[in-house]
Amino acid sequence: MGNSQGSSSSASSARFVTASRAFSKQALDDLRARFASLAAQSGTQGRAISRPVFLEYFGVRGALGDRLFQLVAKEGSEEGGVTFEGLIICKATYERGTRDEADEFIFQLCDVMGDGALTRSDLESVLTSIHETIFENNKEAGDGSNKRTSEAFLNSAVFSTNAEGVSEKSMSLSDFRNWCIVMPSLRKFLGSLLMPPDSGLAGFQVPLLHYPENISSELLLLNKEYAWHIGGGFSQHDVQEWRLLYHSSLHGQSFSTFLGNVTNGDAQTVLIIKDAEGSIYGAYASQPWERHSDFYGDMKTFLFKLYPEASIFRPTGANKNLQWCATNFTSENIPNGIGFGGKPHHFGLFLSAGFDQGHSFTSSTFTGPPLSSTNRFRPEVIECWGIQVKGSLDEKPELVKGTVLERFKEDRNMLKLIGMASASD
Repeated sequence: MGNSQGSSSSASSARFVTASRAFSKQALDDLRARFASLAAQSGTQGRAISRPVFLEYFGVRGALGDRLFQLVAKEGSEEGGVTFEGLIICKATYERGTRDEADEFIFQLCDVMGDGALTRSDLESVLTSIHETIFENNKEAGDGSNKRTSEAFLNSAVFSTNAEGVSEKSMSLSDFRNWCIVMPSLRKFLGSLLMPPDSGLAGFQVPLLHYPENISSELLLLNKEYAWHIGGGFSQHDVQEWRLLYHSSLHGQSFSTFLGNVTNGDAQTVLIIKDAEGSIYGAYASQPWERHSDFYGDMKTFLFKLYPEASIFRPTGANKNLQWCATNFTSENIPNGIGFGGKPHHFGLFLSAGFDQGHSFTSSTFTGPPLSSTNRFRPEVIECWGIQVKGSLDEKPELVKGTVLERFKEDRNMLKLIGMASASD
């Protein structure tokens, strides 16, 4: 038994030496100082960080926090606590290791039952922990909202494995990676749990939603959990402020009103649609809405689903048919309306200029299937939010004034003929 313990200790020491090489001397010194501070609060004579202190410091609630402590503690030699060696070994694997090593660690982390099978029950516990950690102060997202969004997040997961001794189907590592691809906020959150909690962690940032006080949050398609999900598709980690620019119930189902509102607002927008079947989906437009006779935009644009399942679909790079905005064209080859991906009359997502019909097809522009349950749909609610990084509201550069209709002088004579010019003044 003694030889076994000695062998285990030697292996752990060797792993610690290897793991230490992933950090600079300054980084190791900082981690040692942080460990010493937490261990001093733990009543372990400085040998280890206790579970209560660990959970309080890293701030991960519920079953996910307990599982994180369990995985880090088992790498050390101090029973029931996290040692400095165990912390460094886990951080090196989790934060500084290869993508495969990090994915394997996170896969084990989400197995909160610790039975070697990642089931729907495990993911329900993970999502509950995420909600408690991130949204506990969110007054807008009540129990019903949480249940609905969690159901949508779970519905995008695939469970393809039959694990021995487990009644539920479970996720393979490949299933889990695919889930993280369509749920990037989830992957960002799970990938930053051992970082200092005061460093603006990726995956912890929740957009701030601004809308008129006379609008009930129940009327909105967007809640903070859906905004967290969509925000995971952005490259920046800054807290963002999202402002409601257009809502069909408030402003009327009008294309010209929509264009007037969004072109006087922020360049980046999130379009959300609820169709007559009850499905909710949309797109992030990284460029301003401007009249074009062809596609424009950049590779930051993406499509998404919110309900009954939540997923994000990024550009494939196969083409540059990203964003579409056409108004007052008479050619059948240039359909009037707004859209994303695909090709004219066969978009990844399209709303006609009447805002009374749309379609969604599989396209080579974006990953993923059609957004709607049927290719052609009837929009019931249309919502658009403008996006800004927090703190930039008072520093916003001067925007081009006027509606889209006003800015295209070459169309004025035609607009006057059909009586639209005066309506846009």
